[in-house]
Amino acid sequence: MSVIAVVNRKGGSGKSTLATHIAAYCALRGAAVALGDIDRQQSTRTWLRQRKMLYAQAGEGMHIVGWHIDARSFVRPPAGIDHVVIDTPGGLTGLDLARVVMYADAIVVPIGLSIFDRESAAACLAELRTLPRVASGRCRLAAIGMRVEARADAADVLLEWSEQQRLQLVAVLPQSHAYVRCIDQGLTLFDMPLNEIEADLDHWKPLVQWLRPLVRPAANASEASPGGSPTVAAAEQAAPIVDQPGPRTISTEVAALATASATTEARPLQQRDVATSSKGGLLRALAIPGFLHRRS
Repeated sequence: MSVIAVVNRKGGSGKSTLATHIAAYCALRGAAVALGDIDRQQSTRTWLRQRKMLYAQAGEGMHIVGWHIDARSFVRPPAGIDHVVIDTPGGLTGLDLARVVMYADAIVVPIGLSIFDRESAAACLAELRTLPRVASGRCRLAAIGMRVEARADAADVLLEWSEQQRLQLVAVLPQSHAYVRCIDQGLTLFDMPLNEIEADLDHWKPLVQWLRPLVRPAANASEASPGGSPTVAAAEQAAPIVDQPGPRTISTEVAALATASATTEARPLQQRDVATSSKGGLLRALAIPGFLHRRS
C-alpha cells in the first residue's frame, strides 16, 4: 500500500482538487483507494457523495472510499486498500504534519503564482525537510503549479522559485473551468471523454509519470468493462499517460451521465512538444502550457 499526501499550509491552494484527481486516477486503474481527509471542512466528502450518486445511477461500484482520519485511526486505513491519498488542511504544522509525513511515501505540494503562495509553500517546505522521512529521501517530495494564470512570465516565476528551493516542479496546471465542472459532478478530468479535456489532461502527464513508482495497477486493472465514448482511462491502452498495463475503464452508463455531449470516437492522446530552456533542463522535463511560453 502506498500513501500520497497533498500538503500546503495555505488554504485555497488547490489541495482538494489535486487529491481528488490523484485518487480518481488510481481508482480508474482498478485499484482500491481510500481518500483520507483531515481537514475540518471535509471538502472531499462532498465530492465523494456526488461521485457515489453518479456511480449508483449507473449501477456500478465505486473504487474510492472516504476515510476520516484522526490520531487514533491514522495507522489503520480501511481494509483491502491499495492506495491512500490524503487531503490535508491549511495551517498543518508541528506534530500533525509530522504524523502525516511519518506514513507518507510521497508528498505533493500545490503552489500558486502569487508571492503569498510562494512564501507559504517555502515555509512549509522548510519544516518538511526537518522531518526524518523527507530528509532521508524515504518520502518523495515535489511541487505542482496550480491555477497558473495566462501570463508570459508565469512559468518562469515558478521555475525560479523551485530552483531557489531546490525542489522539483514536476507539472504546471493552468486555470481551467474544466476542473470546476468536473468536481461539481463528483468527477475528474480522468473520467471525462478525451475530446473534451485533452488539452487540460496533457499537463498532468509529468505528475502521473512522477507518481508511477507508487501507482501500480491492481490485479484486475487489465479487465475490460463496457465502454462507449472513450474516457482517459480507456485511451491509455492505445497511448498510455504512463508506461503501465491497460487500466479498467469507466462504463458507458457512467460516461453518459458524466457528460451531456454526444458519444463520439475520440482520438488517442498525442505526445505534445515540451518547452525548452537554459534553466538546467528543467523546462524540458515539464509540460508547460503553450500560452505560458515566453515570446522572444
